[in-house]
Amino acid sequence: MQKINCYRWEYNFHTQKIRYYNTTFKNMIREIIRLLRPHQWMKNAFVFMPLFFDRHATEWNYVWPCIVAFAAFCLTASGVYCLNDVCDAEADRRHPSKRMRPVASGAVSKRMAYGVMAVLWVAAFALTGLSFCGSSVALEVSSTLLLYLLMNVAYCLRLKRVAILDVFVIAVGFVLRIAVGGIATGIWLSHWIVITTFLLALFLALAKRRDDMTLYEDSGIRARQNIERYNRDFLASAIAILGSVTIMCYILYTLSNEVLERTGSKSLYATSAFVLAGILRYLQLIFVDGKSGSPTKILLHDNFIQTCIAGWIAMFVIILYIL
Repeated sequence: MQKINCYRWEYNFHTQKIRYYNTTFKNMIREIIRLLRPHQWMKNAFVFMPLFFDRHATEWNYVWPCIVAFAAFCLTASGVYCLNDVCDAEADRRHPSKRMRPVASGAVSKRMAYGVMAVLWVAAFALTGLSFCGSSVALEVSSTLLLYLLMNVAYCLRLKRVAILDVFVIAVGFVLRIAVGGIATGIWLSHWIVITTFLLALFLALAKRRDDMTLYEDSGIRARQNIERYNRDFLASAIAILGSVTIMCYILYTLSNEVLERTGSKSLYATSAFVLAGILRYLQLIFVDGKSGSPTKILLHDNFIQTCIAGWIAMFVIILYIL
């Protein structure tokens, strides 16, 4: 079988020269998949939260709309990652780990990244339109996806340069994920779970900014243009405050009358122990171990946090679906 070759280029930081060379079609596909950041798709699991908490996780007529919404969000978010990598290519090349990203390293050209981005976004809206065809849900889900898309385009082009506002945009993105899950299934969302989701996402985003701040202070590398508007004291205080408020809001969620009436259980507060342990562990990773980088990677590699999440899910399953 004939091997298909593609061209790519790589920037050498030592010689400050660009080198072109051939790569196989297989490698190109691999780099495009890396560009999509499939490991980040676990964030979109927030789409399933409404149906899980409303005790419909075993009903296919509720699960299927969530699967569609999840897939559409994955396509939309991956398109945003393509745009983000194109916009940040120059800055990423100065970063010790981000320089290996497909666009920054030259493995994927900017033109190809734009092409992949367009295909993903068209596919996302086509999927929602075809899956929810003939219902008002299609318009509502598509509108929420469009809001997420426009907000993140603005983030990539401008808002990421504005300190504090940048992390708020990220947090709102998580709220839109659970909103899509609620819209797709017609499930009511408690204001407490919306607030808790927003605060948790804000907590994680600020923790990541601390990692960028540490890199900037240690090496002088500016991972973000607004990094000078943050410092260790501010981030430490903000992270501690948000961690505390998130725990409090979650406890209030488990004790709220409206949630107790819908779930029919007064034992939800027991799940707070796993949330408390998980947040304390994350704080330990941030301030003791200095591992405040990607929350997704921490989740994939930290056994303690994985155990907390597994215990939290198991407790909810027992309370909502078994007892």
